[in-house]
Amino acid sequence: MFGRGGGDRRPALVYRGPASTAGCPEAVAGALTRSRWDLDVRFVGPKERLALEPAVLASAVLYAQPGGGELDKAWRKLRRQAPAVRDYVAGGGRYLGFCLGGYLAGETPGFGLLPGDTDQFIASPGAWPTHTDDTVATVIWDGRRREVFFQDGAWFDLDPTRGPAEVLATYENGLPAAVVAPFGAGAVGVVGPHPEATPDWFTDCGLPVPADLGADLTQDLVDRVMQLGQVAPAR
Repeated sequence: MFGRGGGDRRPALVYRGPASTAGCPEAVAGALTRSRWDLDVRFVGPKERLALEPAVLASAVLYAQPGGGELDKAWRKLRRQAPAVRDYVAGGGRYLGFCLGGYLAGETPGFGLLPGDTDQFIASPGAWPTHTDDTVATVIWDGRRREVFFQDGAWFDLDPTRGPAEVLATYENGLPAAVVAPFGAGAVGVVGPHPEATPDWFTDCGLPVPADLGADLTQDLVDRVMQLGQVAPAR
């Protein structure tokens, strides 16, 4: 389905279309391209060469849903593709969701890929920030406090009775900010903030660039999703 030119590289898809915001798909694609998994990254969407449909998904080792606008509006653009995304992951595919893509992994509304649901972090008890503007939020990732780009991201309301999940990061109030979980034979990795954000995201908004900004958080999320799906790293 991807055609010639990819060689032995693993196909990966990043959504780009009306349910995303300009710059978000490109940042995710860049992060995936720089990963250690030797991914052949392509955009998929209504105006892309590849459509978000079962045959295209079946050819990919990973599908990424980047950040975007309002959840309800994005869901109206994607709900017809929801069965294809669910079947893809359940059959052994991998879903990666950033900010809006994290919300869409939930079920009210969304693809229903998590053992639980998602909710708006800024409305949670003890949250900071509490506004919807572009800003910097603090998360505790692998025991370390890290500053990340944030714009009204989700937290993940996990239900242990519905299945296992691993919390990679929490917000300062203790709620899950990044999670990986199995779904059927596949794997799901989601994050509420934007660890994939590059320095220009901060400077364009007049925000200070965190001193420890790097690609390691995004790469950790990608690694965990790929490893959960038992994919061997590229050599």
